[in-house]
Amino acid sequence: MNTVSKRIAGITLAGAVAISSLGFAANGEKAEAKRKKEEPTNVIMMVMDGTSAGATTLSRWYKGDNLALDEMVAGGVKTHSAESAITDSAPAATALATGNKSNDKFVGILPAVVNTPGLKSVSAKDALRPVANVLEGAKQKGKATGIISTSEIQHATPAGFSAHATHRSNYGDIAEQQVYQNMDVVLGGGKESLSPGTSKNARKDGENLIEVLEDNRYDIVESRNELLRTKSNKIWGSFAPSALAYDFDRKATKPEQPTLAEMTKKAITTLNKDKDGFFLFVEGSKVDWAAHANDPVGMISDVLSFDDAVKEALDFAKKDGNTMVIAVSDHGNSGITMGNLNTNSNYPEIPVSTYIDPLKKAQLTIEGALSHLKADRSNLDEVAKLYGLDDLTAEERQKLLASRNVGSDMSKMLAERANLGFTTGGHTGEDVFLYSYGPQRPTGLVENTDLAKKMAQFMDFDLNRLTKELYTNGQQALKNKGYKATIDLSDAQNPVLVAEKGNRTIEFPVNKNIVIQNGKEKKVNTIHVYNGKDFYISEDALRLAK
Repeated sequence: MNTVSKRIAGITLAGAVAISSLGFAANGEKAEAKRKKEEPTNVIMMVMDGTSAGATTLSRWYKGDNLALDEMVAGGVKTHSAESAITDSAPAATALATGNKSNDKFVGILPAVVNTPGLKSVSAKDALRPVANVLEGAKQKGKATGIISTSEIQHATPAGFSAHATHRSNYGDIAEQQVYQNMDVVLGGGKESLSPGTSKNARKDGENLIEVLEDNRYDIVESRNELLRTKSNKIWGSFAPSALAYDFDRKATKPEQPTLAEMTKKAITTLNKDKDGFFLFVEGSKVDWAAHANDPVGMISDVLSFDDAVKEALDFAKKDGNTMVIAVSDHGNSGITMGNLNTNSNYPEIPVSTYIDPLKKAQLTIEGALSHLKADRSNLDEVAKLYGLDDLTAEERQKLLASRNVGSDMSKMLAERANLGFTTGGHTGEDVFLYSYGPQRPTGLVENTDLAKKMAQFMDFDLNRLTKELYTNGQQALKNKGYKATIDLSDAQNPVLVAEKGNRTIEFPVNKNIVIQNGKEKKVNTIHVYNGKDFYISEDALRLAK
């Protein structure tokens, strides 16, 4: 936000659990590495958004071989939120990143409502309080940090590991916090949220964050070739205004974009230069989007893309010996099954090819295919063929010509041909698989919050203590020091906490790691967060108010 001038800106899990209890992967090989005595330690946290077990099973059959994930099967994860058996991505990411259950749409903050059985309530004064995440903890330990996403990097899951907001759609606040978090590598979509403009998620506060990145010496790359060529230790990759293309579509529609595996490999190579180790978050975002659309081709596309990225992480971890890799879905989606009402009575005699061959005909996902559809639908047959529907019946053609949602109806037709079932176009509440590798790797059936605590323990910090250090109530703490503390809301887009005592004035601009004392700015160890009622600053920032 533009509080400060441009001058300032420049500154089915039981079997998996049983196997994991013996310390073995699904293929019988050990899925763990011996911990070396010497430092540094690294963590690579990988999330395939909205992926049910049915999607990974289908993808394995489609590939015709084992997945890299199969070697890391270690248990299961409970995914519920503080208020529901079925979680959204924002509270799921908050749980995975901070070790705290939260509410729908909340990113990196404590819940206001807790009604799920077995969970402790949160006091009214702590509701909406920002809580530290594992990336922030790694940064405080001196480690290099990074996030990767095939959606906008401001999307709910990467935001959960890098920002704090009362609503996941607050892209302006999330983008600004991410820039001022001073991460070393950020790769994905979401370029439109970095500067002012007229598009949906363009900045409304007048701040040009691209200039801030340039002033902070990031190498800003916007294509696959630029990413692979850069030798910088600080990389910000913005490869699309919003989300990146599905992997199956990339060669035909967006060949200039890097794959998730390429981004992961580049990030690991770059972050590994840090002598203190690193933390990297990687998300395969669009499995979830395809699941919402009941598009099996899109789901397979990006499960396999994510699996390629897992292989890069796993290959590095095996050589390094001091790296923990965790891969997990944040929640299920769509209830996809191999088998539907067509297979009620004859399922024992249906070969795998019956499910897979119709899907193999598709050249593009539904998103990719529809990008070629003309407004008058005159090329409907050609577009349907791109999606594997190469022999439309007269009835199917007529239905698609009259359809109010061509994508939905095409997806249903392909799923019917492949004998696939879907229970919903929304999220689902089942446990998901846990995949892990390396020293101290988590195993067994765990809560999603346990994974954050496990990562923090491995990197040698306590998340609760870190929250107290990074996010204290600024107004109250400053008043205790004898200051008059007020929140300046004169510019609604740019709140500022203002502290006054005698001839001293100290300003804490929202979302930044900058403190302004009598007009002079200093950088502190983390960002300032305003949740709509309270303003939070770090103990490091508070020490400047003597």
